[in-house]
Amino acid sequence: MIHNEEEYKTTLERISYFQKQVSHLRRTETNPENYRMSVAGFLTELDCMNLELREYLWVHPSQLAESLKTA
Repeated sequence: MIHNEEEYKTTLERISYFQKQVSHLRRTETNPENYRMSVAGFLTELDCMNLELREYLWVHPSQLAESLKTA
């Protein structure tokens, strides 16, 4: 889970990087099966990171600060 703005920004950067990797593979991989095998891990990780972003953005900053104090 993302706990602060620094982790949030890092996750956004990772998402951008992974998206660029998938885009590159779409342009360069000629075999559809190889393409799917190559991007499967990237797409799975993108799904996970997007879920983490959603969870982080769903929580109001004041609630996030409170949850960190009790942890």
